[in-house]
Amino acid sequence: MSGPREQIVALSRALGDPALDLAILGEGNTSLRTGEGSMLVKASGASLASVTDADFVELETAPLTALLDDPAADDAAVAQAFAPVEERTGRRPSVEAMLHAVCLELGGAHAVGHTHPVPVVALLCSRHAEALATEMLFPDQIVVLGRRPLFVPYVDPGLALARRVRDELETHVARHGEPPKVIYLGNHGLFALGATPEHVLQITAMAVKASRVLAGALAVGGPSALAEAEADRIDARPDEHYRRAALARARRWETGDA
Repeated sequence: MSGPREQIVALSRALGDPALDLAILGEGNTSLRTGEGSMLVKASGASLASVTDADFVELETAPLTALLDDPAADDAAVAQAFAPVEERTGRRPSVEAMLHAVCLELGGAHAVGHTHPVPVVALLCSRHAEALATEMLFPDQIVVLGRRPLFVPYVDPGLALARRVRDELETHVARHGEPPKVIYLGNHGLFALGATPEHVLQITAMAVKASRVLAGALAVGGPSALAEAEADRIDARPDEHYRRAALARARRWETGDA
């Protein structure tokens, strides 16, 4: 059984595979829960495609989420919070570390992958961006991405974005009773909130497919979304619940397969 560092390296390299076109250069970041209130997160500037275990830092989530509740906190406060980690490891956590902490703690994820897939970003940079979260076009989109993905308009990455996503997640959970599996960030990219590293890959791949389908539908006259009742039925079907649970339990890296 592989350990947390081996799992997050494998996930990161898979997301950074140039053939998938999900992230290039230093784009994207990943995180993995390592215990109650702790996580591994990619260091700033490391490339997903070539990361090693030295490119990840372990830190507590509570000090990061506490910054979101402090109205006086700013970029200097973030740098101060990161300083002990940087001094200890020689690496600075990703600027999105606070958002990863939100996704792990409030979003209920065990693993998180943030990428900038070209088909997804193309739509997120268009006036049809929100349709990724509101237009359910085909059954597997619902099975893998959930009935209600979350769309958040563009916010400056870092502290401001983490605060906005935290607020949107709280509203989403209060309204729907569960967190989303994917968060679409306008003009930016996506966050996949997975039960396992493999689940993160599944969510990311389906988000890319949904984006391509939506773009294709827009090119030939516009999308014909599933009716609300049809989408709700797919979301509630027992057989789809079984398939969804089986997918979420996938743990290929614990068997040594990468």
